[in-house]
Amino acid sequence: MTDNHTVWSGRVQQEWVDYNGHMNDAAYALVFSRALDKLLEDAGLTARFIEQEQYTVFTLETHLIYLAEAHQDQPLAVSAVILDQDAKRLHLWFEMLNDQNEAIATSEQMVMGMDQAAGRPAPFPETLQQGLADVPVLTPENWPAKAGRSIGIKRK
Repeated sequence: MTDNHTVWSGRVQQEWVDYNGHMNDAAYALVFSRALDKLLEDAGLTARFIEQEQYTVFTLETHLIYLAEAHQDQPLAVSAVILDQDAKRLHLWFEMLNDQNEAIATSEQMVMGMDQAAGRPAPFPETLQQGLADVPVLTPENWPAKAGRSIGIKRK
């Protein structure tokens, strides 16, 4: 990924390590979920904002690709970019990097803003839009090669 916008960093926790001796697949999803939460919180979607504005963000879809193993206590960092957006949705790309700055997993996510009082999708409030302005946006020709892929068995 060309634009590195680190949104989360930490270490592989002991409880994330499975019987294979490396980070469990569910732990990758947990880290990406925490990265999304941190991205949104940094943009202004705090607990106070959610309560006061009755507005939040829901994840609609996620596509996780496992590229390499991570081991207990290994440092990790997650970076994020915006692939696309409209008034209510964000199409995001996250990369999990190891301590050698190598991508070990990616997560492509679609999230949508929600008016909690109405129980319906709603445009991102101005405050949140301004907070998201710091997140790099990639044009389609600069998307990572694995972005936008569908899952399936390739037949010859």
